[in-house]
Amino acid sequence: MSSLDQGAPFTGATEVGAKRGATLALLAFAQLIIALDLNIVFVALPEIGDGLGFSGQTLQWVVSAYTVFTGGFLLFGGRAADLIGQRRVFIFALWLYAISSLVGGLAWSPQVIIAARAVQGIGAAFLFPATLSLINRLFAEGPERNRALAVWGGAGASGLTLGSLAGGLLASAFGWPSVFYVNVLLAGVAIVAAFAIIPRDGKRHEHRSFDLPGALAVTTGATLLVFALVQGPEYGWWSTAIIASALLAVIFLTTFAVIEARSADPLMPLRLFHNRSLVAGMTITFLYMGTFGALPYFLTVLLQNVHGFTALQTGLAFLVPSIAIATGTQVGERLATRFSTRATLVGGMVVGAIGTALMVSGADADSSYLSLVPGLIISGVGQGIVWTAMWIAAASGVSHDEQGVASGMASTMLNVGNAIGMAVLIAIANRHVGGLTGGALKTAVADGIQVAFWLAAAGIVFSLLAAMVLPGKPR
Repeated sequence: MSSLDQGAPFTGATEVGAKRGATLALLAFAQLIIALDLNIVFVALPEIGDGLGFSGQTLQWVVSAYTVFTGGFLLFGGRAADLIGQRRVFIFALWLYAISSLVGGLAWSPQVIIAARAVQGIGAAFLFPATLSLINRLFAEGPERNRALAVWGGAGASGLTLGSLAGGLLASAFGWPSVFYVNVLLAGVAIVAAFAIIPRDGKRHEHRSFDLPGALAVTTGATLLVFALVQGPEYGWWSTAIIASALLAVIFLTTFAVIEARSADPLMPLRLFHNRSLVAGMTITFLYMGTFGALPYFLTVLLQNVHGFTALQTGLAFLVPSIAIATGTQVGERLATRFSTRATLVGGMVVGAIGTALMVSGADADSSYLSLVPGLIISGVGQGIVWTAMWIAAASGVSHDEQGVASGMASTMLNVGNAIGMAVLIAIANRHVGGLTGGALKTAVADGIQVAFWLAAAGIVFSLLAAMVLPGKPR
């Protein structure tokens, strides 16, 4: 049996470059699907609301259902990839995407499309760690894996822009169901390719039990936590639903920690927290999405609500930061290979913080888009560098049969960090906009966005502390 059949890294001299390249292309394509699905629905939300009779208070659940269930199931999905098989979970997640997208396109009521989005979120929670752990398993740690992560990250950056552009074009030409049907096509292509390209999961020579109590506890706790963070600004932080969700989340997550400490075969082995690189990677992913990850939201508000851009114009405007981020992912790979992960992260964070601070002057109500461009480019390059390096850190020193749960741990922190960062920055940015209209409202919104950019830059600088924990030299 070849090393490919056994699921070993691509290290043999007999491995053909075409097989290696095709596998990486498919994994990058899967990341593109995830990234595209994050943005493609945003542009079509008004049409979805009108077509299905959503109320103003319930339309946001088309977005929130996806976010909440993704965050709740990431760790479950990561561990499933380790125990069931990364290839099997990868294909299963794509099937979830395809079926839920078909149902979403055919939806006849708000309840149906919200349920479809929730299942899409679960699909993302299984697909993301399966894709990332496949890269970490199939490509040897070091320059080879660094290059693969750079390609994977670049595909994600491209998907964010393509989502906005495709959403605008499809919704205007074919109606809102088309933004769901396109996922059916993309997932179908990926499923067929996966059977032909991705090496089969290796045979497991030891019996591994599935920690069902731990899985139920962490999935319930994480889902409730993300629900509280995402819906807190909408429902009110002191509302009964949010307080109850937060308390129950603490109870379930505490129960999960107790179960893991006592389990002979835990869902998330606590010894993984002894891996300094993984812990640092998790911390950085949390801070990354709480700072860099909040910028697209504020840019969208600035361009559409302050400067009056259309959805399509906004998508085109995002080409600049997306190209910069994709470029940064390639730079990050070269820096991490030549120097160290720590030096790469520090350099990327410094560049990103400077670029984000430069965006402040371009966020004035009277400023033009061109005044934003220098900051967008510099910040984007920094974001790309950090994106590649933080996943290198999270995978370093983790065994092949635990790459899935490690990926799930890091991506859970990614999701929670985004929810917390968005909640905090939006609350601060919008504190003075109540009751304003017209020009006064636009000025207040722009002022709040400037404050959010300053705080994001400060948070990026703070994340340098986590990067300093990493080793200073390549292993």
